[in-house]
Amino acid sequence: MEQMRRYGIPASVTLAQGIIESAEGKSMLSRTANNHFGVKGEFNGQYVRADDDKPNEKFKKYDNVGQSYEDHSKVLMGDRYQKYTRNLSPDDYKGWAAGIKAGGYATAKNYVGTIVGVIEGANLQKYDQMVIEQAKREGKKIGTTDYRNGAVSATPAPAVTEKPTLNGLYSLPLKREEFMLVTSPFGNRRDPMNHSKTQFHKGIDISCKNETLLATENNGKVVGVNHNANTGGGKSVTIEYNREDGSKYQTTYMHMSSIDVNVGDTVNAGQKIGVSGNTGTRTTGPHLHFEVKTVASDGTKRNIDPAAYIAEISQKGGLSQQLLHNGKDLLASYKAANPVAQETATAQQQIDTNMSPDDWMKKLLSSEDSGVGLGNSADPIMEMAITMFTSLMALAVQIDNKSEEQKMQAATDAAISKTVDLTSMFPNLKECRIMLNDGKPILQVNNGTVNFSHELTNAEMTRIQQALGNANLSDAEKQRTIASVINGIVVSQQMSQNYQQGVETQQSQLEAVQRK
Repeated sequence: MEQMRRYGIPASVTLAQGIIESAEGKSMLSRTANNHFGVKGEFNGQYVRADDDKPNEKFKKYDNVGQSYEDHSKVLMGDRYQKYTRNLSPDDYKGWAAGIKAGGYATAKNYVGTIVGVIEGANLQKYDQMVIEQAKREGKKIGTTDYRNGAVSATPAPAVTEKPTLNGLYSLPLKREEFMLVTSPFGNRRDPMNHSKTQFHKGIDISCKNETLLATENNGKVVGVNHNANTGGGKSVTIEYNREDGSKYQTTYMHMSSIDVNVGDTVNAGQKIGVSGNTGTRTTGPHLHFEVKTVASDGTKRNIDPAAYIAEISQKGGLSQQLLHNGKDLLASYKAANPVAQETATAQQQIDTNMSPDDWMKKLLSSEDSGVGLGNSADPIMEMAITMFTSLMALAVQIDNKSEEQKMQAATDAAISKTVDLTSMFPNLKECRIMLNDGKPILQVNNGTVNFSHELTNAEMTRIQQALGNANLSDAEKQRTIASVINGIVVSQQMSQNYQQGVETQQSQLEAVQRK
């Protein structure tokens, strides 16, 4: 909004570009250089290096984020863009997006649609109107010296929408800073133990591994504890919470590895009740199965979507974390009772719904549920590996002609397993996968003759990523380039194996002669 007042560029456009180009503030350049727009060069002599069009290019390093936005505005005030935007209204975000594209800011064909989609999906245009209304009240003209005098602020303005205040009376079932990842939501699904059957999933499965599980409200009563790991749900705990109308909620935690409470105990929000795990006869891996039942005053019980319950306590307790499944916030549709929360939730749901599969995977790989640690890494090599990994996944699902829902599910599966299966792209290979191991990309290949693992070199990653990032190449051309790199590795491994076998044969023959 400050940049709009100073230069007349719609705040919505600047916000949308920042969201896209900084990966919501999580890109390597954002985290290490306060550079939210990928501006190249030096800033007061400061820069960082990263691969882009060419390897090891210089990118400006700013002292604070405010400098990055100020510098970006000055870029857009250049003649190459102003000849298309000079006469546009400061609230004409569609015209500005088209003008920036026409000036050569981006080569992607759908760039304008992407910018407008983010703006309208998150209702960012409301910030344009707020600036215009303020200018009218103050009798000032946007984009002139009326506002341009003075230093740019170093930090973003305070949030305009009032958010609920944390009150400590409620808690998520496990600690998360940003979101809980749901691997299987409430409702009908394919039976994970028998894929030929369907079942009604009475709860939600939340990704976690040996983590502390928490009571969600104050004054909860432990009404059920199961220590038998050989039951379907394994070790479990059920807690009951009273409501003023005489009804109750019962929350059940399943597949636990250990339990810290007993029947009859009273627990409060955030109190540890045990540790998640993988116990039970109906589980395919570590996770929390979380169920919620309503108990009417007459004792009638009914399973409800746990997302509805979590939405309720989130609003009451001022909890801002999301509950994401394949890029969608499951809480958003349940927050209609609170207009402020609903406005925020709906905007966030639309942003998440419009994620591409590779953006969704990057979000997962930067989350607390990932062992990759992208969110805390400033290693450009790891950044390149992550980018290549996610781009390969996106190409693989595109070639397989999967539906949008299938693509998002494939991204979830790949992020959790940290493996992209490329076998369908290479019919001459029995198996071809790339997996992330401590942030390092490992190629696993079996062509029937050789079966090996190979850590991709920086040069090999660069060749693959340059092909994946080239908008002028078709999917088939990208596939051929990747195949060339992988086939080269296979040939090298085959030659190495043949050489080793030859050496071993000669050694055996020499030893046989010596024995004679």
